Amino acid sequence: MSEFDIKKTDFGVLPDGKQVSLYKVSNGKISFSVTDYGCTITSILLPKKDKDGEYDDIVMGYDNLNDYINSSTCFGALVGRFANRIKDASFSLKGNTYHLDKNDGKNMLHGGFFRYEHQFWTAKEIINEDFCGISFSRKSSFEEQGFPGNLDITISYKLNKKNEIILEYSAVSDADTVINITNHSYFNLSGDFSKNVLDEKLELAFDAYLEVNDELIPTGKIIDVEGTPFDFRKEKLLSKDFAAVKGSDVNGGYDHCFCFKDCKEKKSWTCDVKKVAVLHDEKTNRKMSVWTNLVGMQLYTSNFIDNEKGRNGAVYMKHGGVCLETQCYPDSPNREAFPSCVLTKGEKYNACTKFCFDI
Repeated sequence: MSEFDIKKTDFGVLPDGKQVSLYKVSNGKISFSVTDYGCTITSILLPKKDKDGEYDDIVMGYDNLNDYINSSTCFGALVGRFANRIKDASFSLKGNTYHLDKNDGKNMLHGGFFRYEHQFWTAKEIINEDFCGISFSRKSSFEEQGFPGNLDITISYKLNKKNEIILEYSAVSDADTVINITNHSYFNLSGDFSKNVLDEKLELAFDAYLEVNDELIPTGKIIDVEGTPFDFRKEKLLSKDFAAVKGSDVNGGYDHCFCFKDCKEKKSWTCDVKKVAVLHDEKTNRKMSVWTNLVGMQLYTSNFIDNEKGRNGAVYMKHGGVCLETQCYPDSPNREAFPSCVLTKGEKYNACTKFCFDI
């Protein structure tokens, strides 16, 4: 008999009168909750060690809808149409120049001011013998955020019997456009948000990273990680090389896109599906592995979170969580040498990421 279950509850009302819902998706062992406001993952519950029936929430989030409406932290959010940064908030495509929101100095970050995380999405429950979850859909209209093309998007979050949360992104445009979609969950596997994540260990499969300037915009150089603070090919503490991270104003931590050297000449946003990261909390013995078919992953150690009031009275501190954002390279619309992020008219965009939990 299947243990899959979906519970739908009211989560609040938007200023325009739309009723927002919260969906708790469970496989009988772990669960996650997601809302149709921004396709936002609000919680992921893992069982506590040696405490039957008790759970820890291992992602940052808020208690209520209003906090999500008024926040710019991207806690658990779907980010698009283009995640990360685009230099000078503009790019050219097929001879046309498109101007975007300058919401990060003179650059664009995470789609500008009209972010996907602050939009209402149509939700549909999915449940069968193999998994259960929620599918969200929405049309991102021509020139929304400044991008070309009417983009029909479907986002699915699924949970299977193997304790894997599977994120699937699909889209099609009626005109050539650029696309880069990710999830922006902040993980703390200990579940104790009175502590930071600096004692958690990380292993990455990536053998290169993108050099950035002081505005966190890629310079175009793809750097081998060997002999640098960016070498996570063997598991190490997140904090081990913080002091040695140079080349950008990262406010004391990582905010860089990792990549594979053999992807740098590919003109595609995807590689083969592979395991790219393992996050490990030794105290709880929890591990989370990240699998994806996307060419890059932004490692962000919540450098700019400071005394943020969160769920259940928690106060989130600097480095209180870590983001593992699978994606295309930042500023790739302006970098011909980077793998292409262009979605041509009628082409189907398909990307996936899995968060796999060893409990």
